[in-house]
This record gives sequence, C-alpha cells and structure tokens, in this order.
Amino acid sequence: MSRLARRIVAIAFAIVAIPAFAALVADDLKPLADDEAGSKLAAVERLVESGDARVAAILQALRDDALAVTRQGVFVIAEGEGHVDALTGAAVSVDAAALESISINNRIRGRIDAALAAFDLLSPDRATRAGAIAALEKSPDPVLAKLIDAAASREPDAELKARLALLQAALRLASGDRATRLEAITQLGASENPATRLLLLPFVERTADGSFREPDAELRAAAERAIRSIDAAQRKGELAGAVFTGLSLGSVLLLAALGLAITYGLMGVINMAHGEFLMVGAYATYVVQNAFREHLPGAVDWYLAAALPVAFASAFALGVVLERTVVRYLYGRPLETLLATYGVSLLIIQATRTLFGAQNVEVANPSWMSGGIQLLPNLMLPWNRVAIIAFALFVVAAVWAVLNLTRLGLFVRAVTQNRAMAGCVGVHTSRVDTMAFGLGAGVAGLGGVALSQVGNVGPDLGQAYIVDSFMAVVLGGVGQLAGTVVGSFGLGIVNKFLEPFTGAVLAKIAVLVLIVLFIQRRPQGLFALKGRAAEA
Repeated sequence: MSRLARRIVAIAFAIVAIPAFAALVADDLKPLADDEAGSKLAAVERLVESGDARVAAILQALRDDALAVTRQGVFVIAEGEGHVDALTGAAVSVDAAALESISINNRIRGRIDAALAAFDLLSPDRATRAGAIAALEKSPDPVLAKLIDAAASREPDAELKARLALLQAALRLASGDRATRLEAITQLGASENPATRLLLLPFVERTADGSFREPDAELRAAAERAIRSIDAAQRKGELAGAVFTGLSLGSVLLLAALGLAITYGLMGVINMAHGEFLMVGAYATYVVQNAFREHLPGAVDWYLAAALPVAFASAFALGVVLERTVVRYLYGRPLETLLATYGVSLLIIQATRTLFGAQNVEVANPSWMSGGIQLLPNLMLPWNRVAIIAFALFVVAAVWAVLNLTRLGLFVRAVTQNRAMAGCVGVHTSRVDTMAFGLGAGVAGLGGVALSQVGNVGPDLGQAYIVDSFMAVVLGGVGQLAGTVVGSFGLGIVNKFLEPFTGAVLAKIAVLVLIVLFIQRRPQGLFALKGRAAEA
C-alpha cells in the first residue's frame, strides 16, 4: 500500500474514531489565501491544533497543490475531473477559470509534512502508527499535541501507548508550568529511551557566556539525573548487545569447529581444507534457493529445510572422497597432511570459481527470519542470528548423540582410544575413519548453511574461519565436544568485547596471544581427556 493510500485510510479512520475538537468553519481557511507566508503558516498550525478530522484532507490537498479558492471565498479541492467543498466534502460545480490556486513555500510544506505524519497515528495499521511515533520522537512539535493526545487516548497497543505517553511528556517540556516540566523530565528519565536524551540536553547546556540555558537549578539537576539514567541504560544495552553478537559469532564458529573436533580432535588429522566444506554447504544452499525460486516460487520461504540435507550430503560426499584419496595415506604424518589438504583447499576454491564465478552470490533470508526482537531501545536481536544460535546448539546435541548413542559413535570412540585393539575385536577401522571424516565434513556443510544467512557467499568463505576453528578446538581441549562449545562461544564473546577498543584485526591478534599464553600453562586445554583416551 502506498504512503498516500495509507494516509487516506488514516483519514477515514479518524473521521469515525476521533471527534472534532472544534468545529471547522470557513473563517479558519481564509488565511490560507493570504499573500503573507507567515499568515499561511499560522493558519496551518491553527488547523492542526483544531484536531478536526477534515484537516488531514485539506492539508494533503494544500501539499499537492490541489487546494484552491473561488471568488466567493469557498475553498475547494480538485478531485478527478471535478471539485469538492473543502469543508463539507460535497461535490461543487465551479468555473476552473475563476479559481485561485494557493501556493506555499518550503517552510510551510515542511510543517504540513510533519502534520500529515502525525495523522498516521490514527491509522488502523500498527506498523504505520509505530513509524509515525518514531518520526515524532525525533522532533516533537507542540502544535501536534491535540492529535497526539487523541491518539494516545485510543491507542490499543500497550507498547505504542507507552511510547505515546513519553511523546506527551516530551511536549510538556515546553510547558510554562514548572511542576509540569519537572514531572516530564522525571518521566523521560525513567523511560531509559536514548531518543529522549537529546530532548533533555538543552537543560544542561551552557551558552556562549558560560551561563546555563536553563536558569532553574532544580530542573537542571533533574535533567542531569535523567541523562545519567538514560546513559546507564544505553551501556546496559550495549553490553547485552556485545554478548549477543559474541554468541552469534561463536555459534557460527562452533558450527565450523564441530567438524574439526571430529577430524582433528578425535582422528588427529590436520585438515586445512575444512573451511572449504563450509563453503560447499553455503553454495549448496545457494543452488537449492535458486531451484525453489525457479520451480517452487510459492514455497521459497522454506528452501532452508531442503538445503540442510543437501548441504550435509554434499560436504559429506566431498569429505569421503578426500579421506579415501588423500588423507588415508597420510595418517600419522601431520606435516604432510597439512600441506596436502592445503593444496586440496586451493583446488576446491578454484573449482568453485570456475563453476559459480569469482564474485559473491546472493543468498536471501526467508521472510520468517527477517526482523528481530526489540528487547531494549538500543538492543534488537535479529531473527536470523537467534535462529543460528538455536541451530548451532541443535547440531551440537545431534553430534553428541551420534558419538555417544549410536554404533558409529561407539566405533569412533573405540578407534580413537586404541586403534589396534579395536581392529582386533572386529572393528573395520578404515571404514570408521572414512565415516568419521565424512561426518565432520557434513557438520561443516551445515555450518555453511548458517553462514549463508549472515554473510556473503563466495569462493573464499571458508578461509576466514579455519584458523579460528582450530583455535576453538585447541582452547577447549582436543577431542572434547564440550570444550569446543565453550571455546567457540568464549572466542566469539572475547572478540566482540575487544573490537570496540582495538579494531577487528588487533582483536584477533590479542585473542591469539591469549590462547598461546593459556596453552603454555595448560596444554590439554579447558577440558582434558581422561582415562585411556588421554594415555593413547
């Protein structure tokens, strides 16, 4: 729905929902035809203050150069091929040649725009009302007080009603009554809303000669307390935001590190191509999305459900091929494994560039992952980030279940603890190696699905996470899933707390130095292996 159409709906709603504060008569419109811009501006302000539901239509016509006046002083609005009386809305027959158009300057046009935005407070659509409140919070206009009061008295939504109450308090700051202003300052300070801070600053500012703009010491003190309260709330929101952002980064890192926890932690393979399994999962998501757009456009919001198994299977298959053709012949030779898998990573990147091009590709969030949860005025939790954190925890639970509750997991743990003994009791160790390596690659593919929802998808996607993934595994404790979880979230949170002070690059360097120092003191990591696994 266009903005003009929404405003027309708001006007219609106003007619039935809000009674006129004062009867609008022809004399109220006469100053609009005055040659003086000041008279026109004053007339516009008086019309808005009247609160009459017809004002919105009149101001919209004036804004669109559709308002004119006849020689008899009747104001009419052009509508289609005819005209209607501005006061009654009844169709009138007038000679177009006898009409005098009404011109306005930019100052009047700006005041009309603000007034028309205020009429959006009367819209039946909640999003429109919320947008109008947000606009008015930035520059509350006392001229609009009656409209705001009327909207506040009839607002059904509790959250919007509370915001309108703050808006009313902001308007009362200009009151001539000292007690009213003091009450308004206290109310705005209790709101902890950053938008109200700018309204309170004039109370504590000084003029060029060093004196305070606000002479009343009690009002200044109240404003200072209110500003401190708002600043404290902002710091609380920033702290919570840093923690959430760190958890979000940690969840992405966790999905990347989980596969390494299997291939490196349990199998001892240093796989430098692990980041490319993330990239394969992200591109699989891109392919599935395009398939849905072409063949199932009505169900495109659910392409992620199909992308998850496709990404897992693609990365799993690539992992099996890599283990069977390269890694199998290099067990127990870490340096050769590192060099060989690094070469494989370059081959996979170049193959991706050949298939999809060197530029990033677009993977869009489903509509149900758009928007977020507004917890504080300066803290919104995006749905896509919330979904990724929940998905990462689900994948951790699934991997734990596979390793601890399935036959494959039993064999993996047996081979990890004592390969020779496992082979002696009938475990096909080479097949277990292949399945475990494929499982680690498949989990990384699932991480690629999550990454596609928060960042760019390109051939170099995995390179940004491979080093951090190894750090998370080593910090948490080699072979420990719980350690991988703690290490990933810990690295994510520490990074986000350091970035505002040091920048992204220096934050990574600082984290690396801290990990090196920690490993020097505790080589086994946060969670050490126990029993035979530690002795192997």
